Amino acid sequence: MAGRYEISDQGWALIEDIVSPDTPAGRGRPRRDDRQMLNGIFWILCSGAKCRDLPERFGPWKTVYQRFR
Repeated sequence: MAGRYEISDQGWALIEDIVSPDTPAGRGRPRRDDRQMLNGIFWILCSGAKCRDLPERFGPWKTVYQRFR
């Protein structure tokens, strides 16, 4: 079950191939979980809070902000 402002399993299954493309291994730093980052972006947009107030469960706020930007 998805929490507040988080994408459900059904919704993620629909957009996973678009949002999280397969990338070749061994090229740079491994990416953070795309679903986690997207949920963090939704949390910021829907709650109206500042990026720095992002809960830790979404990962580092700077990473979420960079992906949003």
